[in-house]
Amino acid sequence: MSSPPPVVAVVGPTATGKTALAVALARRLGGEVVNADSMQLYRGMDIGTAKPDAAERGGVPHHLLDLWHVREAASVAGYRDLARAEIDRLRTAGTIPLLVGGSGLYVRAVLDELDFPGTDAALRARLEEELTAVGPASMHDRLARLDPAAAAAVLPSNGRRIVRALEVIELTGEPFRAQLPAPRPHYPSVVVGLDREPAELDERIALRVDRMWAAGFVDEVAALAADGLREGPTASRALGYAQVLAQFDGTLTADEARERTVSTTRRFVRRQRSWFRRDPALTWFDAGRTALVDAVTSMITDRTIQA
Repeated sequence: MSSPPPVVAVVGPTATGKTALAVALARRLGGEVVNADSMQLYRGMDIGTAKPDAAERGGVPHHLLDLWHVREAASVAGYRDLARAEIDRLRTAGTIPLLVGGSGLYVRAVLDELDFPGTDAALRARLEEELTAVGPASMHDRLARLDPAAAAAVLPSNGRRIVRALEVIELTGEPFRAQLPAPRPHYPSVVVGLDREPAELDERIALRVDRMWAAGFVDEVAALAADGLREGPTASRALGYAQVLAQFDGTLTADEARERTVSTTRRFVRRQRSWFRRDPALTWFDAGRTALVDAVTSMITDRTIQA
């Protein structure tokens, strides 16, 4: 290519098959994968996040995995800077970066120009104390009254995101969702949306959870708990990890933790789908279609030529 290649993003709900598609595309296009799954950024969170192992990576280089300790809070702005540095390096070398994951805000933060509202340590501390005292459900109710759109995009159990939304509302006097302006592209990009029929995806989620438990997921959580998982404001609330921690605490039985992981993941997938469906830049593909890789490769090639 005479100019740096575009970024190819592969996004969509959990358990659709994004990793397998991205690896196949990387082989076809000579690309490398840049992780955009917020929980795969954490070291040791392997089974529960379906982090691709060496065999699943198929010899394709993967970047931005295993960056943070589980005690560290996630930072979208911090991730954006790291991802853009990796993407810039790849594009300069003429290599197509494949930005892959289901964390919609992380993908958008990399591809678009977003101005993140600031933070206030005293206000954040007060809200986090309130979270500890009353729990996330109560604070989610307040967020729903102040900003229904923001509340609809945040799980009622996600205390960290609820606190952040309430913090921004108090700091700016505006709805949290209003802080995300219309996208202004930072990179030329082609965005592939991968999805499946809801009933099929529900079955895949249940199977995925079964495989997690069979692969030793409970032991993984126990090892991370010994290394400070409970102190992590982000990692401790990850799907599956929060439920197994509740099992360790005696508030859920082992069967309940497993069942709750399935049901919570299914709700999360619906929110992911709603988030991505609002983005007109996506070209959607059914993950179960015949010759999927051929179809996606053809679309990417056509878009790149047109650009």
